[in-house]
Amino acid sequence: KMNFSQTGMTENIHYCYESMNKSCLKHVYLITVRSPLYLIFVAVILFTVCGNLFVIISIAHFKQLHTPTNFLVLSLAVADLLLGGFIMPPSMVRSLETCWYYGDLFCKIHSSTDVMLSTTSILHLSFISIDRYYAVCEPLKYKTKITVCVALYMVIISWAVSAVIGFGMIFLELNIKGMEDTYYNRFDCVGGCVLIQSEASSTISSTLSFDIPGFMMVGIYFKIFLVARRQARTIQGIVSQSKTSEDGKTMTSSKTERKAAKTLGIVMGVFLSCWTPFFLCNIMDPIFNYSIPPVLLDTLVWLGYLNSTFNPLVYAFFYNWFRKALGMIVFGKIFQA
Repeated sequence: KMNFSQTGMTENIHYCYESMNKSCLKHVYLITVRSPLYLIFVAVILFTVCGNLFVIISIAHFKQLHTPTNFLVLSLAVADLLLGGFIMPPSMVRSLETCWYYGDLFCKIHSSTDVMLSTTSILHLSFISIDRYYAVCEPLKYKTKITVCVALYMVIISWAVSAVIGFGMIFLELNIKGMEDTYYNRFDCVGGCVLIQSEASSTISSTLSFDIPGFMMVGIYFKIFLVARRQARTIQGIVSQSKTSEDGKTMTSSKTERKAAKTLGIVMGVFLSCWTPFFLCNIMDPIFNYSIPPVLLDTLVWLGYLNSTFNPLVYAFFYNWFRKALGMIVFGKIFQA
């Protein structure tokens, strides 16, 4: 994901390390451009960290929120928090200073973690879509099929698979396998942190970590939409014929599950909207001999990062429990006996 030197508003050609051979070029933004961008990026980082921290505290503190769905949401918020706290700040400096000053080892760790977190997010959303499928489409089987234990297994699988993909690809240099000479002659320089992938690597990694889970989510949520619409029509018929208490409880439960599915469907839609442009360019870049402007790739990476910023906003807008919990956290009520 990946960036990095950018063409932009520069006056002179500089190098990241003036005294070193094979230093990367440093493109200097004018101060009138760089300063406002730093303010915007810092605001995004703070909002991402604080928003997801509130989600984590809310679900972890309130026992009534300890459900399989919310444990998946909690783990997703942890991934978003890590991206905001550990990936975004170095990426901000790299994007605006157009150089990497943190060494080769941290570059590999940063790139690996970046890939891991984006992959684990979509795997979490895939499992959440399965959770919502059973809740809406197979409600009688939901409590036996989707338990807290099953949700924890889903969380472990998401993190483990993502770690293997992210760290395995980078540290084993599978991303440049077959194009080592091209990479070291054309892209490798001191002060750069560029994730370059061969055509095979970009296709395989994008397919495994984005395309397959993405298509699966879209298919499942389309099925949920059809079932939810049919249930809504059925409930309307029941309302006109019966007003019993038990029917009322059933209808309320069904409505709650459909609302939760709708909310998490919106989370999925936000994720796909934020990350699809980058993954498309990631596949096309090696096909077109890496001719996509680095500044465009970097912009698309930050669009993907914004997904982690938007998720708490979606929860705040659609979930009453999150708004109530947020109020209790802000005013310190959670510390009261």
